[in-house]
Amino acid sequence: MALQVGDKIPNFSAIDTNGNVFESDTVVGKKSLVIYFYPKDDTRVCTEQACSFRDQYEDFKALGAEVIGVSSDSVKSHQKFAQHYKLPFILLSDSDKKLRKLFGVPNDLLGLIPGRVTYVADKNGVIQLVFNSMSGKIHIEKALEILKRM
Repeated sequence: MALQVGDKIPNFSAIDTNGNVFESDTVVGKKSLVIYFYPKDDTRVCTEQACSFRDQYEDFKALGAEVIGVSSDSVKSHQKFAQHYKLPFILLSDSDKKLRKLFGVPNDLLGLIPGRVTYVADKNGVIQLVFNSMSGKIHIEKALEILKRM
């Protein structure tokens, strides 16, 4: 069952860009959170989306939110991606697709491409927005819009 508005972000752990274990309870319930699932590092739309989050990262921080990107790419791939595009936020490797399943992120295009879904949670960890669109940049606009209203 996919997570929906009003649900609480579940506890999870995954390996971050630095190869460390990231525990969700270090941020969930402590600050607003934007978790975005994307298909693949270094592809056109995913790179545009990541760079848009990067370019507006200070806006997210000013609103008290942390940004976390999640894909099934390896830690090594995330390291290269983050370094090349100077991404200031956390990327998590979901190589076993456990997070994708936990959140209920669907696949797109006949089930062939992992979906692109953004979740925005308030500082209590309650989801305020679930946005599903293969278009990348609009995720940033929608996330900022809801954060400004919280």
